[in-house]
Amino acid sequence: MTALTKNQATRIAKRFARLYGEAAVPGLMRRFEALIGRYGIGNDQVSPPRSLWDENDVVLITYADTIRSPDATPLATLRDFLDRHAHGSVRTVHLLPFYPWSSDDGFSVIDYREVAPENGTWEDIERLGQGFSLMFDLVLNHCSRRSRWFRDFVVGIAPARNYFLPTDPTVDLSEVVRPRSLPLLTRTATRQGEQWVWTTFSEDQVDLDFQNPDVLFEFFDILFQYLTHGVRILRLDAIAFLWKRIGTSCIHLPETHEVVKIFRDLVDIVAPGTIILTETNVPHQENISYFGDGDEAHMVYNFALPPLLLHALLRNDATHLTAWAQSLPDLPTGQTFFNFTASHDGIGVRPLDGLVPSGEREWIIDQVKAKGGEVSTRSLPDGSDSPYELNITYRDALSDPEDPELGITRFLCSQALLLAFRGVPAIYIHSLLGTPNDHAGVAETGRYRSINRHAYQLDELESILAESESNQARIFARIRGWLHRRQGQPAFHPDSGMEIIDLGSSLFGFARVHPDQTILCLFNLTPTAQSIVPGNVYPALSDSSALRDILTGETFDTERPIELPPYWANWLSNV
Repeated sequence: MTALTKNQATRIAKRFARLYGEAAVPGLMRRFEALIGRYGIGNDQVSPPRSLWDENDVVLITYADTIRSPDATPLATLRDFLDRHAHGSVRTVHLLPFYPWSSDDGFSVIDYREVAPENGTWEDIERLGQGFSLMFDLVLNHCSRRSRWFRDFVVGIAPARNYFLPTDPTVDLSEVVRPRSLPLLTRTATRQGEQWVWTTFSEDQVDLDFQNPDVLFEFFDILFQYLTHGVRILRLDAIAFLWKRIGTSCIHLPETHEVVKIFRDLVDIVAPGTIILTETNVPHQENISYFGDGDEAHMVYNFALPPLLLHALLRNDATHLTAWAQSLPDLPTGQTFFNFTASHDGIGVRPLDGLVPSGEREWIIDQVKAKGGEVSTRSLPDGSDSPYELNITYRDALSDPEDPELGITRFLCSQALLLAFRGVPAIYIHSLLGTPNDHAGVAETGRYRSINRHAYQLDELESILAESESNQARIFARIRGWLHRRQGQPAFHPDSGMEIIDLGSSLFGFARVHPDQTILCLFNLTPTAQSIVPGNVYPALSDSSALRDILTGETFDTERPIELPPYWANWLSNV
């Protein structure tokens, strides 16, 4: 194995110094180099790919046990379903936490290095990885109270007795930004007596203390294990809250950004082609700060897109969506957005701060409640609660009780926009399947988020999809067809340009531009038909005699009006 280059060693040493002080650097560098050596990975064995992503990249988000059968493990069942239904349309599968867990549907991790037996085995995951790239979660901020680490803390066994954050409950923590309406500190009986530990998300999710470098090195080691099992994208869960400093907001601290950067450095050194993705459900400008100066996350969740798109389609008004899209930064090669409309969590409300008037945010909340959704809240420093996320399936959020067919068309329009937007598109399995709200799941668990986390029996799901005229089967067939047609379109490469076109309040439009192709993407956000002349709105297409709609296969004249029916989408290609 080749040692770190001088530049690599200097960069890592500076990161350690910013986190732990100059005096700690020599020892930490020895540990870092030994870690790399232990796994037998080095500069002479790896070379960067030509590109981290291309136009064929689509991520499917799913729990390991979303599809179940009595004859196989959930992971094996998922692989069987995706082998039959997703090949040629999805490249990467995001397996939400599949580790042993105690709460929060997997995000309270008991053991990061194991697969929960009820889900399957590492062999099941590796078999899935034979057909698809893999994305895993690294849940850094906290672990389960039932983890070995926390048990060792309680009884005082090294090294984990120093992995957590016992804090004086009389200290003023009012400035701490909260993602939940729950107590920040939780009382715990230990061998050393009663202690109050930091629990940002719930009393079962105990925050880890990254001011102790041993914790950082634990996660370095876990990362290496995930690399051996084929991970391509590593999602840093709840990363914004990682570093704690009394007297501050404890969110987005400089040290937190430094930790992200050192994970980026690590994968760039040992496994170029591995992608670091940050998950920070916060206002837009705070969210995109995790791109750093090109030296931090490779990808950042585009958290503003889901609520802004929801607002635009429900209000039939593209104004705020267009203004936001025009403000997006022109990212350097090697960084892009992770675009989505739905995920295992709800639709974040905080990303709307500064993008729509507060009255519009309240209007969206009322709309979601009227459609059977719920609203989760977080605590503010003054003790009051504020809306944090909307809990509803994206399909039902866009439904229309007076015209169900129009509601389905509106939902499909949202997915067509997602798949065309610059970045890597990620589609939640329940959007692909057109799953409605799971109110029974909420009643069973008592958790709002269960509304969007339905688990299917395989035979039940296959039966639903076999009913070709059912709403779910129609949604599944339409989106899967679009995913196939999207493949091989160079203008949809995440690094290809995107030029936002202001088409007024009724239409949203942009051009995806590549040297070999231009695709004009048009979306009618209203329940009435709209007419447009492609060559007028994007003159660069005037040299093209005809445009082909990738979504339908139809051909249109560049200089003649085309009609977009209600909530319609067109991907008009010049080749």
